[in-house]
Amino acid sequence: VASVMAFSAMRNNDKVGLIMFTDEVEKYVPPKKGRTNVLRVVREVLYFKPRGTGTNIPAALEFLDMVTTRRCVLFLVSDFMAAGYEHAMRIANKRHDLIGVTINDPRERELPDAGMIELRDAETGQYVFVDTHDRRVRQEYRIKNLQRVAERDELFRSTNVDVIDVFTDKPYGEALYKFFRMRERRLA
Repeated sequence: VASVMAFSAMRNNDKVGLIMFTDEVEKYVPPKKGRTNVLRVVREVLYFKPRGTGTNIPAALEFLDMVTTRRCVLFLVSDFMAAGYEHAMRIANKRHDLIGVTINDPRERELPDAGMIELRDAETGQYVFVDTHDRRVRQEYRIKNLQRVAERDELFRSTNVDVIDVFTDKPYGEALYKFFRMRERRLA
């Protein structure tokens, strides 16, 4: 997704930059025009090996404010499962044209009936055993996920942040196309 947006910006003769972060900013590529820079951004995205395991969206947005003096179009690509980014997102959207790109995995929507499974939190490294055969456990998981997504979507609406919903089980090209067509009509 990031690579497609970088090439699209290049075709429009726009500058392209990159901030990659976990619980801290790990990689920064300053905005520049040209194919060489876009290829560098693509390479960094493809071969990035994170050191950290958490997600700190406010730190990335604060870093952006430190290194950017001009208004820019900012694509924030995340699953937005982190907490505490609401204030930073509001501030960033006032200064820039912030667009949230949500990465949604259908396996995170519902738990399958697979019996007793061991799950590992990718950010904390903690393990937990879950009895997915229990219908109540699956239903509670589904309800909590629906609430999380509804709260995220309400935050985007209340802050006027445009959103591109990308699903890992569907081609992302159509989502990007629909978004840019919608923006084109709205700005016309």
